[in-house]
Amino acid sequence: MQKTKIDIYKRLLTYVKPHKKFFFVSIIGFLIYSATQPLFAKLIQEIIDTLQAKEHEKLYYLPLLFSGLIVVRSLGAYLGNYFLAKVSSNVIHTLRCEIFEKYMQLPTAHFDSNNSGYMIARITHNVNQVAQATTDAVRKVVQEGLTAAGLLAYLVYMNYKLSLVFFVIAPAIALLVRYVSKRMRMLSKRIQESIGDMTHITSELVNGHRIVRSYGGEDYERQRFVGSSDHNRNQTMKLISTSSLHNQFMQLIIALALAFLMYIALFFMDQSSVGAFVGYLTAAFLLPRPIRQLSDANSDIQRGIVAAESVFEVLDQDTELDDGSYMKNRCLGDLEFKHVTFSYDTTAQPALNDISFTAKAGETIALVGASGGGKSTLANLVSRFYQYNQGEILLDGVNINDYTLRNLRQHIALVNQQVTLFNDTIANNIAYGALAGASREAITQAATDAYAIEFINKLENGLDTEIGENGVKLSGGQRQRLALARALLKNAPVLILDEATSALDTESERYIQAALQKLMGNRTTLVIAHRLSTIENADKILVIDKGRIVEQGTHHELLAKNGAYTRLHDIQFEPHPNQSTK
Repeated sequence: MQKTKIDIYKRLLTYVKPHKKFFFVSIIGFLIYSATQPLFAKLIQEIIDTLQAKEHEKLYYLPLLFSGLIVVRSLGAYLGNYFLAKVSSNVIHTLRCEIFEKYMQLPTAHFDSNNSGYMIARITHNVNQVAQATTDAVRKVVQEGLTAAGLLAYLVYMNYKLSLVFFVIAPAIALLVRYVSKRMRMLSKRIQESIGDMTHITSELVNGHRIVRSYGGEDYERQRFVGSSDHNRNQTMKLISTSSLHNQFMQLIIALALAFLMYIALFFMDQSSVGAFVGYLTAAFLLPRPIRQLSDANSDIQRGIVAAESVFEVLDQDTELDDGSYMKNRCLGDLEFKHVTFSYDTTAQPALNDISFTAKAGETIALVGASGGGKSTLANLVSRFYQYNQGEILLDGVNINDYTLRNLRQHIALVNQQVTLFNDTIANNIAYGALAGASREAITQAATDAYAIEFINKLENGLDTEIGENGVKLSGGQRQRLALARALLKNAPVLILDEATSALDTESERYIQAALQKLMGNRTTLVIAHRLSTIENADKILVIDKGRIVEQGTHHELLAKNGAYTRLHDIQFEPHPNQSTK
């Protein structure tokens, strides 16, 4: 187990390696700083001996030496701290960028099974802890370690027999450090988990504040956050208590050693000069501070190791499977499912079972059925958000797994019920990502075809209007039309519409239906819809129930069968009991 912790810390230090020049300069600075400590003790000895010997000529340059030591010490501290801060900021930047890059490469299943609060906390709080372990802790180890070593060397040089006292107490200090390190790792892990909880609860409140207020959830959310924050506070206090007690026990052990040292020094150094005696004790009494700082460095290292475990856990995750090499400039859009079966990792029951159908280029295939039947799962497999277990999905006769991921997704445009917009301008939301190079004319045309240009022109800044986080400044219908404009601009041969018209008012739906007709033209389209009125003209309708296709055909063919589709149709279109039939 200990070897694992050492390996983690070694891996952390590899992030310092690219900045070794700055690190080397900082080490030189700390060496200069540390060398001045025993020199102060030696200077005090010289001053006292000079006064006793009444060597007046030395009295003129000794104060200058003292001032010079202060200047040199300050210069060393500046070089060490400044250049180590450069290393620290670079390490933080590198780690954050690596984690963010990894998040963009992780499979969808990872986001399904991980708390967003913990994911955010890793890139904010945990990285800072890691950087502290690799830089600030190293500063203390180097600066204070060299200081302690220098003072011990001076003490041994002055009287090695007396200095054996410090080596006698070393085992007791080592046992104390070992126990405290283990406890600090445990408490640090709890603190990081509580920070993840707080981040998650805060994120849910920010994103869902309307629901919280509408349903009177303020007290519930307040209790959740207070409980999480209180847990964080308790664990933090335990950590501080452990660290403080550790320091005090350490100081007590050293104080007892110093008291014993002072006692025996009165007998064993009776032949020494007053200056040598005072210089020796000065060096001895300077020793507790660097030892205490080394103890603090151990605390930073233990917190950093725990934080690093969570960071490396993410960095070591498998990325989306992308071992295909096939690429095509533009597909025709022929899509075929052959006996496809898929199960989520968390469930034993297949979400899709033996799915087979064909969609010719330009055809519209509608997926209908009860919620939870597997419609969205089927659509997600086309974009390879999940890897199917059995069967094949072919695009233009080529297995989608043979395509490179980037190339495959270039051929697919996706419009969800839950529209995702970014805190940017309307133009940048339409021409998002790989579409960013689109001309202003193309963006305007896409907005026009999506029946969005009318409301856009009414805004003060038109296409350059900032729409807030996830388009909060727009209505649901307006946001949906921007999503359609984005899909129109992409002009992909395969289109997936996942509940793109649900939960909209009549006027918005009329606009969006008109936009959809333009969007679906000459494209292979998979439409997931609960409103059967929106898919009556589909080339083929698949009725999916419990992961299986139970019926397929056109709207009229399925009604004639008087089966599952007919029952869904009757439920939607039969008059409400309280509705007038006149």
